[in-house]
This record gives sequence, structure tokens and C-alpha cells, in this order.
Amino acid sequence: MKLNVDWHKNNKMPKNPSIDERIKWHLAHVKNCECRPIEGKILEEINKRGMKI
Repeated sequence: MKLNVDWHKNNKMPKNPSIDERIKWHLAHVKNCECRPIEGKILEEINKRGMKI
């Protein structure tokens, strides 16, 4: 998997993010960087909301 260093440098996860902020960040991340897939509770919440990755 490939890390997009520039994207990570310019798109930090907010401090103490809400679940909505976390989902928004992870969805943008998966579109812009290949370093890791969405997993765990975030993926469960995305699926529960019927959102597409």
C-alpha cells in the first residue's frame, strides 16, 4: 500500500473529533491515500448509515 505523504500532511484528523468528523476524514482518506483501508468501528458506522465507500 502506498502512503500519500502530502495528503496526510495537509489533512490532519481534528483533535477530539465527532463521529461525523471521523467518518468525513476516513472517507476522504480512502479516496486520496492507499496506506490502509477503513476498518473497525468507523467502517461499522459507515455501513450502519448506508454510506458508500
